[in-house]
Amino acid sequence: MNEYFRANIDAMAGYVPGEQPQPNSQIIKLNSNENPYPPSPAVLEVLRNFDAESLRRYPNPFAQEFRRAVSEALKVPADWILVGNGSDEVLNLVIRACAEPGRKVVYPTPTYVLYSTLTQMQSAEIIEIPYTDDYRLPLAELIDANGSVTFIASPNSPSGHVVSTDELRKLASNLSGVLVIDEAYVDFAEENALSLVAEFENVIAIRTLSKGYSLAGLRLGFAIANPQLLSGLYKVKDSYNIDAIACKIGAAAISDQAYKNACAEKVKRSRTKLAADLRQLNFQVWDSQANFLLVQPKEKNAEYLYKSLKSRGILVRYFPQPGINDKLRITVGTDEQNQVLVETLSNLIK
Repeated sequence: MNEYFRANIDAMAGYVPGEQPQPNSQIIKLNSNENPYPPSPAVLEVLRNFDAESLRRYPNPFAQEFRRAVSEALKVPADWILVGNGSDEVLNLVIRACAEPGRKVVYPTPTYVLYSTLTQMQSAEIIEIPYTDDYRLPLAELIDANGSVTFIASPNSPSGHVVSTDELRKLASNLSGVLVIDEAYVDFAEENALSLVAEFENVIAIRTLSKGYSLAGLRLGFAIANPQLLSGLYKVKDSYNIDAIACKIGAAAISDQAYKNACAEKVKRSRTKLAADLRQLNFQVWDSQANFLLVQPKEKNAEYLYKSLKSRGILVRYFPQPGINDKLRITVGTDEQNQVLVETLSNLIK
């Protein structure tokens, strides 16, 4: 079959998403960083009253209704917003527009593995620069690499740490290429880098409704950058990439900031308690500003615990890559789900 594919596609491994249990199963799913709470009631109201007649026609190619809602919620001009089919599509647009053979894509690692997958699709050069053990940003090395695209996830996955705005400012001011600040988990953090978009013409901030807004199943994300930078992304965007239902639901969700913030606060409180409970079980737990925790077991190896939890109906994320194959990433669930997890881990360790 390999004669059909480009050499780089044939050679690469595809992205592997988290396991998805069957619908209506009793699995406790703590492996994909989904929000444990339902979407805003405003979303359900949109679904109940959606005008099916609008499905007969193509949607607005720029998702204007959603762009206006984002503009109002985040106080940024609507023409500084590009909407994607999930933030993953926006990441893909950046790579398609900016990366090619002979150009470098740079990022600190461990981080979101899709950056590597997308770059391999374009046959661009990948420069991975390791984080320190305590996840301090390798700022000088990133500046020296000076990629055509530099990705910084903040909060980062799988570590959950935030890169300070000051460090990101130093990075942006020393790069000749595009700096992509991936803020997928920003709704659970105490700091964001949105101000840098207006400060630097080479900065793109990317956000999603999958995490803070409980809409992972909707697939809706967006980029914020100056219109000149977005113009190149529009050239490679699908004509009608956002469907009419997603546009209207997304507008309702992002307009209800009070509900989103209330759910995020519940997640943060649960995150604090779960971290304390896991430390009581002698896990090393990294401080997190996301809706998950990176943990390292001391009593049993991580792969054993991952498999044992799975056999007992609890999914967490295990990465077999060097450097993190001794750790687990655990999504913060409801307090009840977290308690079942902690009790099960306690029994496994004993």
